[in-house]
Amino acid sequence: MSTRIPLRKRLLVRLLIASVLIAVCSVAATAWLAVATTTQALREEQGQVLTEDMDLLARLSGYAATHPDWKGVARTVRDLSERTGRRIALTTADRVTIADSAPPGTSLPPRASATVDPLRTDTYTERGAQRSGTDPRVVGPYLLTAQERARLDKLALVRQLCFAHNGVDAEIIRTPGGRPVLSVEEAPIPCADGRLNTPTATEEKAHTELTALAHACLARHDLHVDVPYFASDRYTAGKAVKGSGLGSDAKDGAVRQAQECVDDARRAQLDPYVAPAAELFLGDGDRAAVRFDMSPANKAKVVGAAGLVLAVTVAVTVVVATRLVRPLRALTEAARQPPEAHARVPVTTRDETGILAAAFNALTERRERLEAQRKAMVSDIAHELRSPLTNIRGWLEVTKDGIVEPDPALLTSLHEEALVLQRVIDDLQDLAAADAGTLRLHRESVDARELLGQVAAAHRPAAAAAGVALETSVTGTPSLDADPVRMRQALGNLVSNALRHTPAAGSVTLTARAEGDAVVLAVSDTGSGIDAADLPHVFDRFWRAEKSRSRRTGGSGLGLSIVRHLVAAHGGTADAASEPGAGSVFTLRVPRAS
Repeated sequence: MSTRIPLRKRLLVRLLIASVLIAVCSVAATAWLAVATTTQALREEQGQVLTEDMDLLARLSGYAATHPDWKGVARTVRDLSERTGRRIALTTADRVTIADSAPPGTSLPPRASATVDPLRTDTYTERGAQRSGTDPRVVGPYLLTAQERARLDKLALVRQLCFAHNGVDAEIIRTPGGRPVLSVEEAPIPCADGRLNTPTATEEKAHTELTALAHACLARHDLHVDVPYFASDRYTAGKAVKGSGLGSDAKDGAVRQAQECVDDARRAQLDPYVAPAAELFLGDGDRAAVRFDMSPANKAKVVGAAGLVLAVTVAVTVVVATRLVRPLRALTEAARQPPEAHARVPVTTRDETGILAAAFNALTERRERLEAQRKAMVSDIAHELRSPLTNIRGWLEVTKDGIVEPDPALLTSLHEEALVLQRVIDDLQDLAAADAGTLRLHRESVDARELLGQVAAAHRPAAAAAGVALETSVTGTPSLDADPVRMRQALGNLVSNALRHTPAAGSVTLTARAEGDAVVLAVSDTGSGIDAADLPHVFDRFWRAEKSRSRRTGGSGLGLSIVRHLVAAHGGTADAASEPGAGSVFTLRVPRAS
């Protein structure tokens, strides 16, 4: 049975009120601080600066161009992050982290800022810009040996001196591959020297490998071209396609296709020497900061308001927690008491804790009642077994001592006492099986008329001996879904009980009728009846109306309890109605056969 709790008394409502109160205080204090301490408009730093982004991309592209993998990039990422105050993260195409300056678990920005791929993007040739093509820092097999660099350095120095002699200032610039070049493209005629631009053995070997890689693509498009040595060398229509007969548009298309074939071959050749393509994520880091006027007065306001909010929060929490914990502590203390103490707790509220306390008290009362019933049952069993055992023992002892002869009358008496013991033990066994849920039923469709006839026939001799009329009455042709043996046992117990309490010239009637989905079986008598105070206990074990425990009626006190358990095992109910001096009616409701 549920207890309705007033809305204002519900634990959830009280917790919500406390939370709302704390939230309101916090929001109010925060709003007041925002208004009182802000002396000027908030200033935000600019977003990502394009130049800085490009510098970061160029640095990371340079790392990828000079390393076959990303294993050591974490240090570079950390140094760049510390220098710029930006978050820098590198991931694979499917967002598996390679390196990240932010703490582990920090979510990435929704979109990548750029893709680091030196085989397809050149961030080196023109500072602050991205160009399509291979980054010149990807050298791979084109890296000159020390001897080759020394020889070319001498040639470059000689040519620089020649430029100077002819009034031209030229600077020697070293390419990533180690080859020196002069900053002035057009040389005076006396200074022209093809030896400086002649490919070295290393470059020749790499060029041969590149030509082999590009051959399949060029042949597939029927192109006959000279593959350039360096990625910076571009085709012209005149030297890209040998032969004539092609129009201008056709030649341009052939040039583009040849360049594509060579570019693909060069990327395939350089791929083992560069790190895999990666996604670059850039964050603002700590650059966008809110500035407040933190004067001493404002600092005092912040500290005071924070302290007030903290005090209110602590006070409300303490009050609510104390009221919630007090009944729980009482329940805990009561639960720790010895079982025989049957401790109870006071119910002081009507909220969830009050209902819990009431349920705990009800459980304690039920446990106390069950304990009393257990003790009474043990006492009853001892009494029921002691009486016949005492009689049997007494007669056996006097017979053994030769005081009484073992005549047929004595043996008959001992046999009757043994039957009483057997009946009590059988009844206890049935009740134990019912309590354990192991009572086996063999259900079938049972004709009610035939069932009542069998029960009446079994008890007619006893009824005739007691001078009681035993009758049956069936309305219609009801059939019940039941175990016929167990139902005969249940009805037999009711009939035996009725015969014991019905005086001579009285009557016991068995009736059956269909009622909805059930069959109603009733056993009524014209006996002495049962007092209203005793009626609720008639199905209790070992209960008898005779408080003196007289065995005159011959019952064990278990028959009606067995009836209730048998009917409950069938999914039915057993009820009793009685009026002192007018008899009793025991009604069984059992599921009807489909």
